[in-house]
Amino acid sequence: MTAPASSRASVRRHAGRVLLSSALVLCGVAGLSACGKTVEIGNSSDKTATSSAPAAPTGTAPGTGAGNSGLEVVDSTAKDSGLDGDGGTVAGTAVQENPPQWVQLAAVAAPLSSPHLININQATLYRFDKDTAEPSLSNCNDACAVKWPPVTIQEGGKVYLAGVDPKNVGSVRRADGQVQITVGGWPVYRFAQDTKPGDLKGQGIDNTWFAVGPTGEKVTQ
Repeated sequence: MTAPASSRASVRRHAGRVLLSSALVLCGVAGLSACGKTVEIGNSSDKTATSSAPAAPTGTAPGTGAGNSGLEVVDSTAKDSGLDGDGGTVAGTAVQENPPQWVQLAAVAAPLSSPHLININQATLYRFDKDTAEPSLSNCNDACAVKWPPVTIQEGGKVYLAGVDPKNVGSVRRADGQVQITVGGWPVYRFAQDTKPGDLKGQGIDNTWFAVGPTGEKVTQ
C-alpha cells in the first residue's frame, strides 16, 4: 500500500534534519578542515600541564574568566569571513585595555629573509627567547609587557589566519589572567614602538626579540 503524499513529505523533512545534524557533528569532528578548530587555553603558571583548564587567577583581567571556553581557530581571513575593522586590536603605544574579540595572524614575505607574522593592523609580531614553547610560558610581564604588549584575545574569541597552519596556533593564560596567542607554542607579542604598518623596530633587540614565523620559528636577517 502506497503511503500518502503527506507522510512521504514528512519522511523527507525528517531525513533532511538528520543529514544536517550529521553534517554539524562531522564539522565538529573535522576540526582542522574548513570548519576550523577549537583550542584549550594553557596555564602559563603551570609548567607541568599547559592544556588543562586552569583555576581562576586572583584579580582576573577584563575579558577573562574562571573557566576555559577555548578559542576558535579559523582557516581563513577575517575579511573572507565577512568581518571588517580590527576586532578591537590596538596599535602602537595604545594600551590594550580589553582583549580583542578576534585576532588575525597573517604571514608576509618582505622585508625579512623568511616569512614572518603581522596582525590585522599590519603590526609585526615577535617572540621572546626567554619564553618557552614546551610548555608555553611567557616570561614578559609588568614593565616588559608594557614595552612588548602580548597578543591577547577574549576567551571564546576567534583567530583568523592567512598563510598559517591552524595546527600551529594555540594559547596560554598569562600570570595576570589574560589569554595570549601562541604560535608553535611560543607566546607572541607586538612592539609598542612599532607605530606604522610594517615597522620592525623591535627586531633583534637585546638579541632576544625576533619576528615570529608561521610555525613559531624566530626570523633573523
